[in-house]
Amino acid sequence: MKALDGHILTPRGFIRGRIGIDGRLLASVVGEPVAEVAVRDSTLPIVLPGFVDLHVHGGGGADVMDGDDAALKVAQVHVQHGTTTMLATTMTAPADDLRFAFAGVAAARVSTNGATAAAHIHGVHLEGPFIGASKLGAQPDFTRPISLADVQALHAVAPITLITVAPEAAAGGEDSSISALVQAGFRVQLGHSGASYEAAKAALDAGATGFTHLYNAMSGLHHRQPGMVGAALAHASHAEVIPDLLHVHPGAIRVALRSIAGLYCVTDSTAAAGMPDGEYRLGRQLVTRCMGGVRLADGTLAGSTLTMDDALCNLINALGLSLAEASLRTSTLAADYIGATQRGRLVAGAFADMVVFDRDLQLRDVIAEGLSVHGRD
Repeated sequence: MKALDGHILTPRGFIRGRIGIDGRLLASVVGEPVAEVAVRDSTLPIVLPGFVDLHVHGGGGADVMDGDDAALKVAQVHVQHGTTTMLATTMTAPADDLRFAFAGVAAARVSTNGATAAAHIHGVHLEGPFIGASKLGAQPDFTRPISLADVQALHAVAPITLITVAPEAAAGGEDSSISALVQAGFRVQLGHSGASYEAAKAALDAGATGFTHLYNAMSGLHHRQPGMVGAALAHASHAEVIPDLLHVHPGAIRVALRSIAGLYCVTDSTAAAGMPDGEYRLGRQLVTRCMGGVRLADGTLAGSTLTMDDALCNLINALGLSLAEASLRTSTLAADYIGATQRGRLVAGAFADMVVFDRDLQLRDVIAEGLSVHGRD
């Protein structure tokens, strides 16, 4: 059995102790409680749960929509930055493009099942094509009404963990509603929509449970027209937010933190993540990495270059969150949301997914299902 000593973040707080690793799982987590202030004052390693990112389009020049081995390459890039569990995220696209991307994800899931240094691909985040044409953001215009049959056909190729839909994509009828997706067992988030507060609330009542990249590509908050953002802040139990400090102002993130208990962080990263400035593809769109972000030719933000280690640091340095809460919102809450109870927490029986930082929050190692990504003992 392998062991790792340090300051370890458990569900009850930090301990000074030891983690025992047996193969791909945690065998034991033991130690004495310690205050977080002492953790940052010590030279002992800081051990947190591996990051869980539910919105990943690409990285290292690869895009999930490229199919073939692209999803595997993306998982290998993001694990270097501490993401140990992710959802491969698709773009709004024609049916053939989606089937091709799903086939690549299915193959990547086999390759990342503890056999290589890569993030575990838990499933697919189907971001569209059931979104609103008025709030495409960086999505190409291949929108169409909800089709349960289409979703089930894709799910048979690779498991769909999360679906982003717009209320206006529910065209009516048994096969074309949010409730039909929910009753079939799919987890639905709202996003890319110009829907009113009332329509968004009705979608939540129909079974939607969260919001995709809160604030972005959705109708905003006005005191007489609360919009999608208002519905999220008033009623949501969960929502994504992109903490790259470009997509959302830190003050707006603070508002969401006060309103949504299950607010969790995603990267919405593109092929440009981990790459130099230049041109890349996001699905069928050509995007440019420049000035710390990714944009379409008209300047529209098009995903990000964010990685989860930087997301954690932004929560701490720009928003003033504690290390424990920042870890909660970059790992545990997202894992809980998708029902991945063996991920995003350091307890006996969970997968041995960990990130190791020093006192200055420099990432020193990533352990994915018991394997040191950086080749350390």
